[in-house]
Amino acid sequence: MPKVQETTLEIDLRALTHNFNYLKSKLQPQTKFLAVVKAFAYGSDSIAVAKQLEALNVDYFAVAYAKEGVLLRDAGITVPILVLHPQPINFKTIIDWCLEPSIYSAKILDEFIQTAEASKQNKYPVHIKFNTGLNRLGFRPGSVDTIISKLESTSAIVVKSIFSHLAASEDLNESTFTSQQISDFKSIAKNFEAKVGYRPWLHLCNTSGVINYPEAHLDMVRCGIGLYGFGNAVKEDKVLIPIARLKSIISQIHKIEPQETVGYNRAYQANDYEMTATIPVGHADGITRQYGRGKGFVIINGKRAPIIGNVCMDMIMVNVTNIECREGDEVIIFDGTHRASDLAESANTISYEVITAVSQRVKRSFIS
Repeated sequence: MPKVQETTLEIDLRALTHNFNYLKSKLQPQTKFLAVVKAFAYGSDSIAVAKQLEALNVDYFAVAYAKEGVLLRDAGITVPILVLHPQPINFKTIIDWCLEPSIYSAKILDEFIQTAEASKQNKYPVHIKFNTGLNRLGFRPGSVDTIISKLESTSAIVVKSIFSHLAASEDLNESTFTSQQISDFKSIAKNFEAKVGYRPWLHLCNTSGVINYPEAHLDMVRCGIGLYGFGNAVKEDKVLIPIARLKSIISQIHKIEPQETVGYNRAYQANDYEMTATIPVGHADGITRQYGRGKGFVIINGKRAPIIGNVCMDMIMVNVTNIECREGDEVIIFDGTHRASDLAESANTISYEVITAVSQRVKRSFIS
């Protein structure tokens, strides 16, 4: 790849294909694959990612909000799309754009039935979410009878799937809790199926669930972070390939004298003669202030350059005293070798936050 000339997020669709095939290889042939492409496909580009996965015959997509699904439909995506956190104000939009809502409470169920009936729908597909321990969204296990009674009162909707979300599938120290979630969900599913009179699809596993709990793959799995190159475990990280590479350049190099300060609030003071480099990426681009004052770093000519002072809106300053470099040289914020998870660890956060924070103003380029 040619070196970048401005701050750029390179998105490697070959790596996406590799990750998809690797995760799919862990499934039984009949198990469906749902790709989570919310939050601009975890900070990359939801349209490009969705088109690549659609070409690979993915079975389903999931987004968080209706407008994310509309964006995909408007780009020509035809694969079914599950909206994980729909709001009643968007129910008509969901129906108009052939999206499928997660139904997670009695209020949401009642309001979606009303919208579907007003739109003269017949057996519009919905997905019922149960709370088995994450305590974020979902019906309690004891709600099955209430749900069934509401379903029996209308022909406007039909339950395409029931699902839940594992709370700690990446942490094998929590395997007892996870196994209980799996058992509880299977019990809910058995009860629901017996009372509804047909068998909806069942899905429970996220990326870590796919890797650690093959007995819970059921009818479909939902993979997000694994598609983008992170497996929540050292072993899996060696196989998966990060699809995104955030790069920039050195705009200017300064020679700083002893006791001089750098950046806002004079947050860094030089102890000796030092060299600093200014890079055009800042907290408006996703490199938040938590990475300042020596916590975060970038890679310049193969060496770590710590971020000094406070991160600015559009710029960071790094210490390059011991690095041979010049203005215009390429800077790696994260890539396949210097992973986003490494940068995240330096500020006590997680790779999810680093990659999804990349601003939409950052230029995207694609490798395919």
